[in-house]
Amino acid sequence: MPTILGQNPVVSIMPADAPLPSQDTMVTVSTPAGKPQALPVPNSQQPGYSAVYRNAAVSLTDPLPEVQHPALLTTYDLFANAVRQFGGENCLGRRIWLANERKYGDFEWDTYAQTWQKLTHVGSGLVALAKTFKGVPEKFAVALFAPNRPEWVLTELACNAYSLYSVTLYDSLGANASQYILNVTEAPVLVASLNNIIQILKVRSELTKLQAIVCMDDLSAPSDVPGRSIRVVLEAWMAQAGLKLLTFTELVAMGVAAPLPHRPPTRQDWLTINFTSGTTGMPKGVVLTHANALAAVTACMNHIPHATVGQREIVLSYLPLAHIYERQSMLLALAFGAAYGFLHGPVLELIEDIQRLRPTVFPSVPRLLTRIEAGVRMKTVQADGVAGAISRRALATKLADLEAGGTGRSALWDRLWSRKIRKNAGFDRLHTIVSGSAPIAGSTIQFLRSAFACQAIQGYGLTESFASSLVAQPLDPTVGHCGPPMLTVEVRLKDVTDMNYTAADKPHPRGELLLRGATVFSQYYREPEKTKEVFDADGWFHTGDVAAIDELGRVRIIDRVKNFFKLAQGEYVAPERIENAYLAGTTLLQQVFAHGDSVQTFLVGIIGINPEPFAAFAAKATGRGVDPTDLAALRAACADPRVRHAFAAELDAVAGASKLQGYERIKNFALHVDPFTAENDLLTPTMKLKRPQAARAYRADIDALYAEGELTPPRPRAKL
Repeated sequence: MPTILGQNPVVSIMPADAPLPSQDTMVTVSTPAGKPQALPVPNSQQPGYSAVYRNAAVSLTDPLPEVQHPALLTTYDLFANAVRQFGGENCLGRRIWLANERKYGDFEWDTYAQTWQKLTHVGSGLVALAKTFKGVPEKFAVALFAPNRPEWVLTELACNAYSLYSVTLYDSLGANASQYILNVTEAPVLVASLNNIIQILKVRSELTKLQAIVCMDDLSAPSDVPGRSIRVVLEAWMAQAGLKLLTFTELVAMGVAAPLPHRPPTRQDWLTINFTSGTTGMPKGVVLTHANALAAVTACMNHIPHATVGQREIVLSYLPLAHIYERQSMLLALAFGAAYGFLHGPVLELIEDIQRLRPTVFPSVPRLLTRIEAGVRMKTVQADGVAGAISRRALATKLADLEAGGTGRSALWDRLWSRKIRKNAGFDRLHTIVSGSAPIAGSTIQFLRSAFACQAIQGYGLTESFASSLVAQPLDPTVGHCGPPMLTVEVRLKDVTDMNYTAADKPHPRGELLLRGATVFSQYYREPEKTKEVFDADGWFHTGDVAAIDELGRVRIIDRVKNFFKLAQGEYVAPERIENAYLAGTTLLQQVFAHGDSVQTFLVGIIGINPEPFAAFAAKATGRGVDPTDLAALRAACADPRVRHAFAAELDAVAGASKLQGYERIKNFALHVDPFTAENDLLTPTMKLKRPQAARAYRADIDALYAEGELTPPRPRAKL
């Protein structure tokens, strides 16, 4: 069991004399069917709280693990180890624009050894640049504002090598929030893509600490101003605020001219300040250390399935690196020596990158996975003729096996059905899909397992826990939960009495989910009062999420603390639980906002449709075809009374199957195409609904729905 090392004990899973870990030596944590996946710590239950639960694979009495191997204590150590093992292998890859052919070509790669050399140049350049300014401390912040691309990761790796720390910006923050972050962190350097630099320069006169901007793109092209290059125009704008401009190539050249030895960080050095946008106010800066990162990567090393021995991992980077989920995925990929390729452009063209890269593991989010599910369904089980009949037979067989506790794999149907689906999607090498950031319907997980003949698991984490808290075990065929706590975390529940959730509830304890362990952050940047609000005296982080823990120690997220309202008849309603029930019950929708007013007796909903299955549903309801790519046709179908009545019957059936009480059911609704997005400021960057803003944005719809009354009686349910 864990080895305690050093003056400041660091708990390692592997002993000091063990070989350094690699993908081929790792074993994924797995519990035999029917056996507990997490266990209560003896004598840990207290009034108002559940027992403390730990993963069944760790000691219930020793300190929790923090690192995989005692020689690998920081993210710098992890990458250095990968370079030693995989120096000549592909590391960072991008698709190059072929100007003559007017398209993007195949991936071109830097090896691990080349990436190591480049990060030295970038880090040396950043240190040299900072020395040209007054008052910059030895360990300073480097701000990053760009889509996923090699320069983003090179800058991050360079910060790690020279004990600097990164600060991440992202598009949906807005100019004012970006200005706030740059000023409060006192970052002297911003490394950004050209389009994001233009956004920042809108508030250039308000930037009190920023001194230089490094542009990742070429600036020699002509601008819209005749006779002037983009660089000349940018420099004129920046001169007004006293900002220096240089390109990434020039930064590298500075490092080449004056290379510096690496200055590796300690475990307590900051890795990043990751700003998380809530539903109100300015974003909070979550301070995350190398110790937090190592605990998160260690957890994932032991919980996320790996490629077969001899096959290197291949990962596509398309989820925003500015968010902690993709940052954790990146660190894990590079620790294992994976080939880490980048999305070439719009997410709508993601499938083209998948087909080119053919990844082995696919971290994703429910919104994208439900679209993938809908697209595959349209071409398989919803197809006409022999192909559709074979697909339905294959799917039914695989789902029945999962229901019986099997893996959903079939030698016959994997070969005849899933192999073709995998190849067409670019997933022919895929072994695992991981879903995070929001709840996902169990039916979607089971469909993905069946169609792609792979593992599909759901996890739970927050920025405050470096995206690593809970994850389902890969061989667990059940769904609807996030699995047990990971090796490096322990959990407990706290009573939420005003919402009727208690640790004494039967059959399973319920309450607010609390976390403790090395992945959990220690402070919000320069916000001590907000930090105190989320930690108790025993060091437990209060997540604000309500959970239940089942008899096997698996955690299910069921609600949000204080996220409830009272209807006119006095009933309290928890909207997130209701929304999750509808999302899990039908593929026709991909977004739902349940709303109630204290002067009304029933709920109404603003619902975002899932285009492909909704188009087929609307066609059956109206008797005429609907093209799922025709936005005008979809909007017309959303407003068609025949479709709305058929949809009401569908919702009623889902509510019945989910055992929702009458007052918990959505009785009227408005259908929309993509009503909530980060761009219209109704979703946070981590895809959480901003409820007050959503209610204001759709106030006219809500008032009209209440004026119309309950949508009854529903017509017979339209079936696919």
